[in-house]
Amino acid sequence: MTDPIIRTAGVHEVPDLLEFWARAAEGTSITDDADGLARLIARDPQALIVAELDGAVAGTVIAGWDGWRCHLYRLAVDPARRRQGIGAALLAAAERRFEELGGRRADAMVLDHNELGQRTWQRAGYGPQSQWTRWVKPLGG
Repeated sequence: MTDPIIRTAGVHEVPDLLEFWARAAEGTSITDDADGLARLIARDPQALIVAELDGAVAGTVIAGWDGWRCHLYRLAVDPARRRQGIGAALLAAAERRFEELGGRRADAMVLDHNELGQRTWQRAGYGPQSQWTRWVKPLGG
């Protein structure tokens, strides 16, 4: 396999990225829309990291940094390209970003029923923290 090109996403890619997530990501989010994704890229152009192979998106991860904490979202790899090191390359890029920003710990959102995702994160050295529960409240409308 050719090594993927690891780069950040541009706002012009928003429609393609949403289509990619619909096909490759586990579950959807209320923030999976063109406006929300464009706002993310405008606010932090380095946050959405893409793995590209043969001119196409092969994987993504959002490496969100709020100035204090490091958060990982939307680690997704094209189903036809899994088990080829793409996810590991994306996580390595995200972790480098965090270290350069002064981050000291990264956390990841992983659905409880996503066994494939849980194995991926575990292989990368991440583990659940049983003492925490995520509390959410949808905003607006």
